[in-house]
Amino acid sequence: MEKELPLSGIRILELTHAVMGPSCGLILADLGAEVIHVESVKGNPTRDLRGFGTGYFPFYNRNKKSLALDIKSEEGQDVLWELIDCSDVLIENFGPGTMERLGFGPEAVKERNPTMIYCVLKGFLPGPYEKRLAMDEVVQMMGGLAYMTGPRGKPLRAGASVIDVSGGMFGAMAILVALWQRQKSGEGQTVKSSLFETTAFFMGQHMAWSTLSDGAIPPMPERVSAWAVYQIFQTEDNESVFIGIISDKHWARFCETFDRLDLLDNETIQTNNDRIAARAWLLPDLERTIGSLSKEKVLKNCEAAQIPFALVATPEDLFQDPQLEPRLLDTDYPNGGSGRLPALPLEFEGEQPGLRMNPPKIGEHNRDVLMDVLKYSTSQVDALLERGVLGEGL
Repeated sequence: MEKELPLSGIRILELTHAVMGPSCGLILADLGAEVIHVESVKGNPTRDLRGFGTGYFPFYNRNKKSLALDIKSEEGQDVLWELIDCSDVLIENFGPGTMERLGFGPEAVKERNPTMIYCVLKGFLPGPYEKRLAMDEVVQMMGGLAYMTGPRGKPLRAGASVIDVSGGMFGAMAILVALWQRQKSGEGQTVKSSLFETTAFFMGQHMAWSTLSDGAIPPMPERVSAWAVYQIFQTEDNESVFIGIISDKHWARFCETFDRLDLLDNETIQTNNDRIAARAWLLPDLERTIGSLSKEKVLKNCEAAQIPFALVATPEDLFQDPQLEPRLLDTDYPNGGSGRLPALPLEFEGEQPGLRMNPPKIGEHNRDVLMDVLKYSTSQVDALLERGVLGEGL
């Protein structure tokens, strides 16, 4: 964006790890806040994850500054308190009680800086479970999402960290509300978001359904769709295409475009409910029709018919998606390498927030933060580095 970003002038201290906290900070950083990622002198452990976690740090930490600080040391705590004095928001998602043990819990921070918005991101809101450790997969299991995703007897977590990220989104939402309230009251407050309750919020539609149903709610692979045609089809070249026909107008356009006027003229399947009753023979018939066509022909027909459809894509496919491609940000990773990663899915007067800073190296902004924000001298920063209070590296 060329114009000033919405959160320009807001300073945020982010003491986080993994996904939930960093995703909250990412949203606010992309919107223009100065986000200072306070990590240990050896760096955020997420930097070195492999497997499913390889992309965590490169994606969730752009547009942030890194201050590698030993907050267990007396000198490091003095630095953090000075930053608290001149910041607007503190975000933390460490284990229950960690910030309190370090002396930086919400009450202590509020006493020091009454205008601070303190965002607590945890596995659970206050209650019987609040001291439990939780992760995305844990709450997907206990919150019913894994049951709903996999086939019966084989619960399956979603294929991305959806609860971590959405919990972070709710945290960012709470921060924005608290900043707005501070405009009127002049006071800060503690706000909280959690993984388990976020999962339950997603499950709300199924919980509502259960109150209206006589039986147990089936997982998604066994669901009875409200629409007669709402599934994945295989094309002649063995590609998977999802097609959804959710109105009688869709049905008419589908039949016309796919040259199945015989189905359109069939008096027994004129409505969606008629077609649901005829699924036993109708769906195999449609599978044969679509299975006789190439992927390109099926996609072209669906586009012409103006019906909901999607090629079943992989993560690698997204790099070439013509809709997404202009919104991918060229990003240099702190440990080497680069990639094109999705921007925040928002626009402001036609402009989308972009990349201002690549994900930082460990302690990359030590001097920027201490000298520009706290007015430390070069010699003071050098002394802290020598004593191990600050860390620098990849």
